[in-house]
Amino acid sequence: MMSDPGARRMSQLRRPSHTDPMWIAVFALGISQITAWGTSYYCLGILASPIAADTGWRRSLVFSGFTVGLLVMGLVSTRVGRVIDTYGARYVMSLGTVVSSCGLYSLSLVQSEWSYLAVWALIGLGMRLSLYDAAFAALVQVTPSRGRRAISYLTLFGAFASSLFWVIGHFLNDALGWRDTLAVFALINLVVCLPLHWFGLARREQIALDSSPAESARSSLEGPPLKGRLRSVAIGLFMFIMSLNAFVFGVVTVQLVPMLEAAGLAAGAAVWVASMKGVAQFAGRLIELTFGANLRALTVARIAIGILPLALLLLLSSGHFNAIVAFTLLLGVSQGVVTIVRGAVPLALFGATGYGAVLGVIATPILVVNAVAPTAFAWIVERWGWFHAEVLLMVSALASFVAVEAMARWVERTRSRR
Repeated sequence: MMSDPGARRMSQLRRPSHTDPMWIAVFALGISQITAWGTSYYCLGILASPIAADTGWRRSLVFSGFTVGLLVMGLVSTRVGRVIDTYGARYVMSLGTVVSSCGLYSLSLVQSEWSYLAVWALIGLGMRLSLYDAAFAALVQVTPSRGRRAISYLTLFGAFASSLFWVIGHFLNDALGWRDTLAVFALINLVVCLPLHWFGLARREQIALDSSPAESARSSLEGPPLKGRLRSVAIGLFMFIMSLNAFVFGVVTVQLVPMLEAAGLAAGAAVWVASMKGVAQFAGRLIELTFGANLRALTVARIAIGILPLALLLLLSSGHFNAIVAFTLLLGVSQGVVTIVRGAVPLALFGATGYGAVLGVIATPILVVNAVAPTAFAWIVERWGWFHAEVLLMVSALASFVAVEAMARWVERTRSRR
């Protein structure tokens, strides 16, 4: 019988992967995130045109539904984060699967524009209960001692969501039409995600119970969690940084192909080059997982956010094909790693206690910015042209980089005095 805490911790670390709660949760959430993102967040990528053609609605209205969903995600985000901390991510994500499935099925039945927008509000609630912010909190609850590493592994799965479900959605739409495709998506989401959330998050590691908070802080690369006023200031700074960053990525998620066409690429070439962004996202996450383990989360954030203005500079300064490809690849790497940063930095700075609530607070402005950024950018393009709109993206990216540099230096000075 092991009585030594160190021996118990070593026993946990040697546990086979198929019985390790971290790996069980990572694989369960990995599959569920591919499914949940693909069936809800990315569904309009393949179904927007069929919906518009069948109903006669404007494409702008079709995409307005998605905007409504993002705004609802932002409005409920803080409350959802607190509920996750109180009741556990297992229950919240399982409920989110049911809500998303009901929303997708309801979307397949809508007949009016107002009902279409209202259903997207329901889908937005389901997405906030079941996508990355909830999944990151779930991993930290399951494995608080290895939360950052688990988050990095999870994001590797997410890179495949749009690619897989755009193919599935295209096939189903050709065979069944958009309404039955959404009904199938609702069923897939329910059948796949619900058991994965319920059973995959049922176990938690014991290693965190064997070490005191002080011991964990001493052994951590990140240092002790920030408390009190310092915590509040750091949360505000990180919200500001990620909101600036979200403006850029909110635009390119929707407008990348038109941006590449405006840079001089033909339509076919623009689509082909834009598709490389997903590969670059996966590569960026793999690089972070391989080489970022010995770096502080804020250091990784500085690198990832610092790449973005360099990418935009390539787009602005040259219309050469190689420069445009390099812009797309750097953009993908930055976006891929920033997804990890969004979960890893709050964990590093504030610790596992109350992590869900912190993520909820931080996500609120990010989701709102993501919702309004494409429309605002399109208005700027119409009024002043592509160059001025892209300069605004550069300003936002540079401001985000300057802010994260200032925050990192402030955190280092703060911790050095403690």
